[in-house]
Amino acid sequence: METPHVQVIINQQPFEFPGDALDVPTLLASRGISDQAVALAVNGQVVPKRKWSGVTFANGDRVDLVKVVAGGAWDDDPLVIAGQTFSSRLFMGTGRFQSPALLRAALEASGTEIVTVAIRMTGVDGSGPDAGILSALDRGRYQLLPNTAGATSVRQAVFMAELAREALDTNWVKLEVIGDERTLWPDVAGTVEATRILVREGFVVLPYTTTDLVTALRLEEAGAATVMPLGSMIGSGQGVQDWEGIRRIAERVNVPVVVDAGIGTPSDAVRSMEAGADACLINTAVSRSDNPSLMAAAMRMAVTSGRLGYRAGRMPRSEVAIPSSPITGLVAAAPSLV
Repeated sequence: METPHVQVIINQQPFEFPGDALDVPTLLASRGISDQAVALAVNGQVVPKRKWSGVTFANGDRVDLVKVVAGGAWDDDPLVIAGQTFSSRLFMGTGRFQSPALLRAALEASGTEIVTVAIRMTGVDGSGPDAGILSALDRGRYQLLPNTAGATSVRQAVFMAELAREALDTNWVKLEVIGDERTLWPDVAGTVEATRILVREGFVVLPYTTTDLVTALRLEEAGAATVMPLGSMIGSGQGVQDWEGIRRIAERVNVPVVVDAGIGTPSDAVRSMEAGADACLINTAVSRSDNPSLMAAAMRMAVTSGRLGYRAGRMPRSEVAIPSSPITGLVAAAPSLV
């Protein structure tokens, strides 16, 4: 007996789904698209979102999916994390900006959609490190990513994540468990353990880690939504020091790879993306530059350029020169006039 299926044309490409019925949530989930900022048309007719619950697709239906993206984004290459789709592959940190106005301008120039924020105690009067930072962030525009920066134990990191979920009403967390306070090097065993705990508690976990492949695989097994290997020490600006490690992780894990920490220049971001990373998280290189907005724009272009270069595939290396012009029909030397 033939297994029932529904075949539809999505954005001019045929797709087949098992079963005898197909609804909108199933179709969107299959493409890794959230229901936010997306429009749906069936057989040339736009379907208002309020009517989606009554839509079922039949064999041969033509479905058009259109989402809002940043100007110039490559719509056929979205970044998908935990089922949520992003057009920007640049994550931005918010620390060490000299003013909220500079932060807002840099975020605007970066085109980012994911912004990290630290969790810190406030004074009883509401003061404290970066007090009022949320006023600089449009929460309808950015996916906030609270981080557990400064946590030195599994228990502390989990506690900070739980507080962040209550404070910001988000289950997304950038997990950091620091093993050495001088270098801010991650405690990889503690990071894997904390990832398992937080995933069980319903968090979307994006863990900061080293370029060790085995640790990356363990984090994926633990349920991490991404793997975030460091380029070099946090805030150092030393650039990526283990390109092969980044490349190995990108080749082996099935979740997005985000290069985190140490990026100092746009060329670092380009090379990270060329190595196969899916995104870069950048903070200090922008906030401590002479012109944060200009540097944010440069990083935006660098990430895009590196991604396009990776997708295009570089030319093979050669140990000898290969002429780019044909050698046939070469013009002979003129006769000697002497």
